[in-house]
Amino acid sequence: MPLTLPPGPFLAYLFDCDGTIADSMPLHYIAWKTALAEWNCDYPENLFYQWGGKPIREIIAELNQMHSLSMPVEAVAHRKEGLYFELLPRLTAVPEVLEQIEAAHGRIPFAVVSGSTRDTVVASLQAIGLLDKFDVMVCAGDYKRAKPAPDPFLLAAERLNVPPQACLVFEDTDLGIESATAAGMASIRILQPWERKAQPAQQAISS
Repeated sequence: MPLTLPPGPFLAYLFDCDGTIADSMPLHYIAWKTALAEWNCDYPENLFYQWGGKPIREIIAELNQMHSLSMPVEAVAHRKEGLYFELLPRLTAVPEVLEQIEAAHGRIPFAVVSGSTRDTVVASLQAIGLLDKFDVMVCAGDYKRAKPAPDPFLLAAERLNVPPQACLVFEDTDLGIESATAAGMASIRILQPWERKAQPAQQAISS
């Protein structure tokens, strides 16, 4: 079912990557569960989706605090990312977002704005053949405050030389929508995998 976009016109599209461009969240969860099982650390699926958009090292640090563990943050992050890379042959694009990318590419500039590492975002976009579609890439480490702070999206708008209010954000998480709203940008929420199966004809729009 095609997305219904908020009224424009918009001068740039800003996309989250995981769960928005790439249908990667189920694969990320498999990688997380495998990596964390080696440390006897539980990561419930509902919390995983609630924390969507949070940088990987912040997730590990918070899980350490929650479970009174001392997992080595860098080692666990490296292990989790390696496991995700092994799953990349199974990755596909989110169809309704791919449709918007194909329709608007070359007409307005695009940016990827992600809480994932640059290596992971590049690998995901290469796997689905979309890396060359994006003019700007803002990833973990490029900004001081992660989503839901507005910093990631404001940085992308600055690099595209487009006013924030002229940007439309595509996001699948509450943290991402909050970030876009804080940046003064219109946004459209992309349904999570189970939502797309249950409600394929519905999209939630905010502005």
